[in-house]
Order: sequence, then structure tokens, then C-alpha cells
Amino acid sequence: MEKLDTELLLKNISIMQENERLRKRAQELNQENQALLNEIKQKLSKDDNNDSNNSCCNQNASCSKNSTC
Repeated sequence: MEKLDTELLLKNISIMQENERLRKRAQELNQENQALLNEIKQKLSKDDNNDSNNSCCNQNASCSKNSTC
């Protein structure tokens, strides 16, 4: 019975260590995903601003090539 307890204890320790390793990896991946999401949002925001500026000039007939809208 003592041998079985020892085996179970070792197995539990192994499982807890693997869980901790996986938890840390999940945190790393979450941080990476957040950083990528922020990059995408910034790029989309820039693109939206450029589109707004272009549509302003396209809609305004008196807008010259060198002017900003």
C-alpha cells in the first residue's frame, strides 16, 4: 500500500509540474496574441484614417492634389 501511495504521489507531482508548464505557456501565447491584436488594430486604424482622407478628397470637387482634407 505504501508503494502505491508513493507512486501516486510521484504521478501527482509530475502532473502538477506539467500543469504549471502549460499554464506558463498559455500566458506567453496570450501575451503574444494580445500584441498581435494590438498591431492589427493599429494597422486598421491607420488604414481607416487613410481611407477617410481619400474619400474626403474624392467627394470634394474643389479639393486639389496638393491640399489635405
